[in-house]
Amino acid sequence: MKFKLPVPVKWIADFIAAELIGNKEGLATGINEIHKVEKGDIVFVDHPRYYDKCIHSAASFIIINKQTDCPEGKALLVVDTPFDAYIKLVRHFRPFNPSAKAISDSAIIGTDTVLFPNIFIGNNVTIGTNCIIHPNVSIYDDTVIGNNVVIHAGTTVGSDAFYFNTKKDREVWYKKMESCGRVLIEDDVEIGAGCTIDRGVSSDTIIGRGTKFDNMVHIGHDTVIGKNCLFAAQVAVAGATTIEDGVVLWGQVGVNKTLTIGANAIVLAQSGVGGSLEGGQIYFGTPAEDASKKKREIVWIKRIPEMWEQLKKMK
Repeated sequence: MKFKLPVPVKWIADFIAAELIGNKEGLATGINEIHKVEKGDIVFVDHPRYYDKCIHSAASFIIINKQTDCPEGKALLVVDTPFDAYIKLVRHFRPFNPSAKAISDSAIIGTDTVLFPNIFIGNNVTIGTNCIIHPNVSIYDDTVIGNNVVIHAGTTVGSDAFYFNTKKDREVWYKKMESCGRVLIEDDVEIGAGCTIDRGVSSDTIIGRGTKFDNMVHIGHDTVIGKNCLFAAQVAVAGATTIEDGVVLWGQVGVNKTLTIGANAIVLAQSGVGGSLEGGQIYFGTPAEDASKKKREIVWIKRIPEMWEQLKKMK
């Protein structure tokens, strides 16, 4: 999430009651989680395993629960519970604002856009020109939709990220990371019926221009999908994943979090993508591998009973 205006780190420290170490004159430009941080961002860390990663990330301001060395130009904001400090900032800069109408007065709807009955459009939503939004579509706050976009019935855009702060030494193990990101859908996208697209937990979930979804596709938080991709029914993509231009995912493909699928890759139906894939190739299986190699393996596996019988006869 980017702030409307830069915020002095001294104000942040006072607001979350933090001890400020390092650059006390800095200006924070946003808040982000570790997978998406940029220069000027605030990030939080509350586990020793990730201290070094956060401190040496692109983030300029680190909310942390331990005094430690601070790189030049950065600042540490030391508090007992960094997660609570993060939540306090999110609630301040992006507060929950209930909607009293099916279509918010703050929504901006472009010319020649068709809105069917029984839709919900939240606060600060922008929809471009010549779009078609079919019945029972829900578009949550702060979503941005381009021109010539079609969204079919029953789809939800902008629901909260499935993302939790986990501590098993407390009564409630999973505490929700409140979402302050958005969904951005570029021009000429078509979203099928019954799809779900989660907003970024702190950054943006992006669907690139010309991309097409079949029915019942799920896209996790902070995922960036390139231009002219094609996803068949029941594809599920986990959070903070990058899918480059021209990728085709056939039916029931599952994609793990925080990986990259290269441009123009094709993943055949019912495959499981557990790690990054190079572009320009065809993949199949779980874990997904080169399709021709995987199919040869299946042929040999089917021959195992026959080979076993032949081996017994040789004995």
